[in-house]
Amino acid sequence: MNNHASPSTAPIEIGFLLTPELAMLAFGSAVEPYRAANVTSGKELYRWTFLTDDGNRIDAGNGITLTPDQKPDFKDRFDRIFVCGGVKTQTHKPENSIRWLQHHAQNGTCIGSVSTGAWLLAHAGLLQGRRCTIHWQSIDAFKEAFPDIKADPSVYVIENNRCTCCGGTGAFDMMAHLIAEDYGDEVVTDVCTWLFHDRIRMATDVQGVAQHTALARKSPKLAAAFRVMASHIEDRLTPGEIAANIGVSQRQLERLFQRHMQCTPQQKYMDLRLQHAKRLLMETSLPILDVSIAAGFTSQSHFTKCYRERFKCTPRSERVGHTTS
Repeated sequence: MNNHASPSTAPIEIGFLLTPELAMLAFGSAVEPYRAANVTSGKELYRWTFLTDDGNRIDAGNGITLTPDQKPDFKDRFDRIFVCGGVKTQTHKPENSIRWLQHHAQNGTCIGSVSTGAWLLAHAGLLQGRRCTIHWQSIDAFKEAFPDIKADPSVYVIENNRCTCCGGTGAFDMMAHLIAEDYGDEVVTDVCTWLFHDRIRMATDVQGVAQHTALARKSPKLAAAFRVMASHIEDRLTPGEIAANIGVSQRQLERLFQRHMQCTPQQKYMDLRLQHAKRLLMETSLPILDVSIAAGFTSQSHFTKCYRERFKCTPRSERVGHTTS
């Protein structure tokens, strides 16, 4: 990555590798800050190329057809490459693109991902032992598939020549951070003003902030309890331990949930665990026993009973229905 590069230097070359059914909002949020930097500066600070694995058109997740400039070529010269992911990226493992990404990583190119694009980077072995992030809906499955990769729910992670973001408008925040590193705060301020983006989130911000903000509006202690529960799914805590973690008594914790959620802490905790299990069933091939353990159940039969009560189907039928749909 450049550091406050001079506007007189050659444009920074960026490659966007597009995957089938990519998330269009995240893709646009990744490209538009660079276009705005060129427009507001009156100079070609950045130049970008769109690629697909075979050089053919692909459909985005919203049905819009995208025409790439080319397919990956080992002679390509890029300063940065971003894999733009979507709902199908988890199982998208094109051998040519993987070798191409590995080639550029070995040559020192900054490699990144948008939304679920981190799946392809992980399949290519480019995130081993590193921190990264991915869209929150995929993070549980990603952790199970790649336990040696430190995936967390940050909006974006920039570390050791790897740049990953959660998707959506989080792509804008990551690119704005990179533009500031390239050309300084004045350029990125002009970009944000041009695109009506009034706050650049930091790498320390976490996904799901809207839900946490809504909870915090009701009660900061309630939001804190949710965070504790979400961080202890497999190693589930007792109500007393949750209460101690947020600095209240167990009785106060129970009153808090009754007042704001009309349920007990145990009921909400169970729902979080079952939602976690549902994502694992739909996004991984983990055995159902392993899913039940990952969701904090010591008995598969108890897990199946609770799952059926919550979702009106068994874990097995959930997986079969998702596979054949």
